[in-house]
Parts: sequence; C-alpha cells; structure tokens
Amino acid sequence: MANTPDYTKMVQDMMGAFPMDMSAMEGMMKSSADMGEKFSKVAIDAADKSTELSTKWTKDTLAKMGDITTAKKDPADYTKAMTDFASTQAEAAAEYMSAFAEVAKKVQMDTVELMLAAGKDMGDEASAAVKKATDEVTKATKKAAKA
Repeated sequence: MANTPDYTKMVQDMMGAFPMDMSAMEGMMKSSADMGEKFSKVAIDAADKSTELSTKWTKDTLAKMGDITTAKKDPADYTKAMTDFASTQAEAAAEYMSAFAEVAKKVQMDTVELMLAAGKDMGDEASAAVKKATDEVTKATKKAAKA
C-alpha cells in the first residue's frame, strides 16, 4: 500500500513559516472603540445642547403666555395681547432655530475633524502594518529558502 502524504502536517509547517501577528488586529479594535467613543461624545453633547434649547424655548413660551391668559376689560386688549405674543414667538423662533443651526454646525465640524483624524490614523497604521508584514514575509522567505 502506498502511504498518503500528511497534508495536515504540511499545512501546519507552512503556516508556521508565516506567523501571524495579532497586535495589528488588536490595534484596529482599539482604534475602532476609541473612534466610537469620540463619535458618541459628539452625539451626546449635541443632544444635550438641543434638549437645553428646547427646554428654554418652552419655558420662555410658557412665561409669555401669561399676558394672553389674563382677563381683559376691553375686547381689543385680547387682540393686542395675541398680536404681541405672536410677534414675540416669531422672534423667538428665529433665535432658537439659529441656535439649533449652530449646534448642528458644531456637530458637522466635529464629525469632519474626527473623520480626517481617523483617515490619517488609519493610513499611518496601514503603512506600519504593511511594512511589518513585508519584513516578516521577507524573513520567512529567506528562512524557507535556506531550509
């Protein structure tokens, strides 16, 4: 009977000649977690500021409703109170919408900064990983060639 070659041993020997360094994978996972943390901070800060603005707008509106809910002697005073309330609400809406736009603008700027930093970091990490892998493969190839 013919002996069949042990392919398992051959594959193990081949894989042993080209060792894998898991530090690159660990570094990628850490970078990913750090990036997620930074993006979460931007989102939470924006939500916090938006909530503060909404609360302040609501409180201001409720405070200004006092004038329109008080009893008036002259029917024309009701019209004036409603007109004044509508006017102040239009002004407040413009102010608060502008404030919300500033929050959105800050989120956009922070996100762009994070993306640019991530791109630079990934490029640096990829270059280092490729250089390290090239060095390891070169050493393993030279070692295999001598054997």
